[in-house]
Amino acid sequence: METYKLVLPEHLNHYGFLFGGNLLKWIDEIGYITVSLDYPGCNFVTVGMDKVEFKKSIRGGTILRFVTEKSKIGHTSIEYTVHVYKKSIERGEKVLAFSTNITFVCLDEKGVKKELCTGDKPA
Repeated sequence: METYKLVLPEHLNHYGFLFGGNLLKWIDEIGYITVSLDYPGCNFVTVGMDKVEFKKSIRGGTILRFVTEKSKIGHTSIEYTVHVYKKSIERGEKVLAFSTNITFVCLDEKGVKKELCTGDKPA
């Protein structure tokens, strides 16, 4: 899945750079949307991100491109790799700013792990 986000003033710290927590929030939200569309009828929660390392600073007015790809399928969980690219409106350049793997687990209505809701087989 691919989606975009515009970095606005309310997303910035007092130095004019994106708060890292906002980026992590967007990755969690975009990952959740992706897994929910890939596995309709399942209920998911985030169980982790494997690495949080900000490679490039991100200023206000930057357009972020989020590319989410399925990377590992288990019996009750699924992992996606999320790459975040920044694009300068002025120069049009695209640069990888952040990457992580995010894992979701499928839960039943009582909050207990359950098998994924599709015919996909574990990897």
